[in-house]
Order: sequence, then structure tokens, then C-alpha cells
Amino acid sequence: MEYNKLEVWIEARKLVNLLYDSSKVFPKEELFGLTNQMRRAAISIPSNIAEGCGRQTSKDTINFLHISRGSLYELETQYYLALDQNYINEANFNIALVQIQLCKKLLNGFINYYKSKI
Repeated sequence: MEYNKLEVWIEARKLVNLLYDSSKVFPKEELFGLTNQMRRAAISIPSNIAEGCGRQTSKDTINFLHISRGSLYELETQYYLALDQNYINEANFNIALVQIQLCKKLLNGFINYYKSKI
């Protein structure tokens, strides 16, 4: 199962990189607003996966994976808001949304794996 952890972590990192690339064109006045909030949510996703995998019990790991999933949903909402404000175009939005959906799928599978260990 080590491969699954690595796969979800790698895909979450790809999502962070997508966000950093797309948020470079956000207005300067959003630097401490939506830009910062999106970056914090994105960084939280692979960080909590890593921290969860470093915990001793499956229950502790699941808790951190749930936090990661919450950040993923938060980031998805923020992408919609960025699209609404025309900070990103629809093509970049769709690329991010596909990556978000992939991360959701992998993360949910990883959570279910740890739940089966309890």
C-alpha cells in the first residue's frame, strides 16, 4: 500500500504546482486575500497526507487524511470563486478541476484503506 500513499501525495503536489502557476496572474490586491487562502489550502493537502502517514495509529492517520480532504474541498470552492471573479480562465479552471477530482478519488480510496485496518 505504500504506492497508494505516494501516488496520492504526488498528485496533491501536482495540484499545488498548478495553483501556484495559475495564481501568478491574480490581481495584486488579492495577494493577501484569495491568493493566500488558496495557496494555504493547497499546501495543506499534501502536508496533511504526509503528517497522517507519519502517525502511529490508523485512527490518527485517518484524522489527518480527513483534514487533507477538507482542504481539497476548500480549494475547489476557491477555484470556483476565482473563476467567478475572472482571475482564471475556464481552460485553467477545468485543468485544476480534473486534478482536484483525481485527488479526491485517490484520497477517498486511501481513507477507505485505513478505515479497513481499524
